[in-house]
Amino acid sequence: MNFRADLTAEIPYLRRFARALTGDPALADDLVQDCIERALVKAHLYDPTRPLRAWLYAVLRNIHVSGLRRERRAGIVKTVDDLSDPEVMLKPTQEGETLLLQVASALDRLPDQQREVMILVAVEDMSYRDVAEIIGVPVGTVMSRLSRARSALRELIGEGAKPSLRRVK
Repeated sequence: MNFRADLTAEIPYLRRFARALTGDPALADDLVQDCIERALVKAHLYDPTRPLRAWLYAVLRNIHVSGLRRERRAGIVKTVDDLSDPEVMLKPTQEGETLLLQVASALDRLPDQQREVMILVAVEDMSYRDVAEIIGVPVGTVMSRLSRARSALRELIGEGAKPSLRRVK
């Protein structure tokens, strides 16, 4: 196996995960670049018996968390409006767009730990074991965070499903 070739093949997955974490395509690309640099420097630490993607996600996540901590110390705060990019948005049907906005809004309202687990399991289709390894918690913690995230999403999306207008006769 060629580490560089395998790393190159993982770039689209890294970009998707980075965009899910940051919400900003430019920041996501910077994050992926930092991840690739770190992976090349630390390649000797990679265990080839484990999935490369899980290891790379852990590297990317650690870089992201470090950046968030640095921003908090510096007093930098981002709003959801700062992260929206109209060029990246798809043009779904009106019903699909409404549901997509509800899910995205509900996902944004989840605590970071629950959102992160939900993205890794539901979007990235990773195993609980791999997610546990990436975020550095036991598998049971991954399962409980995922369960809480799913319950919260059901409640939040249910709230958004209530009609905002009432019928007038």
